[in-house]
Amino acid sequence: MSLRRRPTSKPNHERWLVSYADFITLLFAFFVVMFASSQVDKSKVGQLAAAIQLAFKDLGIFPTPSSRSSLRLTGPPPDALPPMTSLFDPSSITNLAELHKELAQALEGEIKRGEVALRMGREGLVVSLREVGFFDSGSADVKLKSEPTVERIAKVLVDGEYQVRIEGHTDNVPIHTGRFASNWELSTARATEMAKLFITKFEFSPERLSAAGYAEFHPAAPNETAEGRALNRRVDLVVVAPPTKAQSKLSE
Repeated sequence: MSLRRRPTSKPNHERWLVSYADFITLLFAFFVVMFASSQVDKSKVGQLAAAIQLAFKDLGIFPTPSSRSSLRLTGPPPDALPPMTSLFDPSSITNLAELHKELAQALEGEIKRGEVALRMGREGLVVSLREVGFFDSGSADVKLKSEPTVERIAKVLVDGEYQVRIEGHTDNVPIHTGRFASNWELSTARATEMAKLFITKFEFSPERLSAAGYAEFHPAAPNETAEGRALNRRVDLVVVAPPTKAQSKLSE
């Protein structure tokens, strides 16, 4: 009995379609990721980049501002500004980092005692003068013993070109005294008194100063604890980084 021969199967010439389909799927996924990445909030990325650069510059990792490889920061979305526009001018970032170092050295004692704090904020360098070191409770008069500290700060800032915004802040405990009917009035009075001290005693240019009161509505810490409320009772000196040329043109 003879064995039957199995019919020879014809080669499948369409197997390439499987690889092609996989390639198309991967390509589609790649473009989806690229599109999603392009929608990132450019202003937030710029702020993050500024904070990273300042932190690494303190460690001596980033090159000096003369180097062309220094990090550039993105500002508002591209429909508001031309591509590659910086949030801050690179030289101003470097100067703020140096200013941070200088103030940290000048205020080393106050920082250790918890009377002063330094941090980089959204608009520039923030010097927080806490109530415990500069004001009596419920008063807007700057303590006489704290004036040497204020003088050291003024000497560091007086020769620069930065604008300084003085902000008064309180905790959320209501106040009602013969002088102040609310925390709004107390916070504004403290900011104004600090500005007056800068101008009258330390010859600070009035054109570079502004004062504002925010009461309890911009807390630095939760008001649920005594420690948090103590951190919120403060006057912030915000050393504002100048805008880039492109931002200045938009504001005109």
